[in-house]
Amino acid sequence: MKKILIIFYSQTGQLKHIIDSVTSPLKQDFDLVFEELKPLPAFPFPWHGMPFFQAFPESVKEIPCRLEPLKCNTDADYDLVILAYQVWYLSPSIPVSAFLQSEEGRKVLNGKPVITLLGVRNMWIMAQERVKERIAEAGGRLAGNIVLADPAPNLMSVITIVRWMMKGEKAPFKKFGIRFPAAGVPEEAISQASVFGEIIRKSLKEENFKDLQSKLVSAGAVQVDPVLFNIEKRGKMMFGIWAKIILRKGSYNDPVREGRLRLFKYYLFAVIYLISPFVMAIFRLVFRINVKAGRRIVERYSSIGMES
Repeated sequence: MKKILIIFYSQTGQLKHIIDSVTSPLKQDFDLVFEELKPLPAFPFPWHGMPFFQAFPESVKEIPCRLEPLKCNTDADYDLVILAYQVWYLSPSIPVSAFLQSEEGRKVLNGKPVITLLGVRNMWIMAQERVKERIAEAGGRLAGNIVLADPAPNLMSVITIVRWMMKGEKAPFKKFGIRFPAAGVPEEAISQASVFGEIIRKSLKEENFKDLQSKLVSAGAVQVDPVLFNIEKRGKMMFGIWAKIILRKGSYNDPVREGRLRLFKYYLFAVIYLISPFVMAIFRLVFRINVKAGRRIVERYSSIGMES
């Protein structure tokens, strides 16, 4: 029986729910091995304020945390590895970055086909590009990518996701006369994600991953928004500058850097609510005029190829 290793870190539990849906068609035909990454110490949930921002520089600069040793057999000959991860500050979450840079991680990925599975708010491309590079550096072969995202408008999802992260409250709510949806990926989208597992099942039984990504994309596994991509690309550049400034003051959880983290917090929300609406409007106009440019972005980042 073919073996599939599923490696994941799920802070809120939503990503594990997504994994269960995607892998449900695989259970009868394959031996599934689930490996949950466990950071030492554990990251809190809910975050409750400053700890949420303390994770910012290390996320952006991919500074690894300590992880518990993997429980799976790293010498086993897995036929497929599914790497499921979240995005923190436009970068792969710290535990996943740590895994990708670890000796155990490189050993597990070497020579294996890998499918990435993301549960995100809406911006994920910059993180996926780094994960692609890490997989290639480990000797793995990216075979497919699946992204389940929060469908709420950008400014609205910022509020719902921050509320969930800070207070642990995910349910819909009403404030200032505005109805806000539940935070995160909708339950309906998660339950329908089993269709991607069925596509994976057929590819693995045929031992052919050549057309897997095109089949996943046709089934709706990846949605690329050129406007959000351009916002994300510029945000990633600015995050890198801020991360350097904060790291000069101290390392993770050092109280002496809290002043700079507060400045970053004010900067972040000012950019999101005061600047990004205008920038998004400009990019929407640009891509209406230059349709081909938007189409190229969609095609490029729906694929699993490396940046040229």
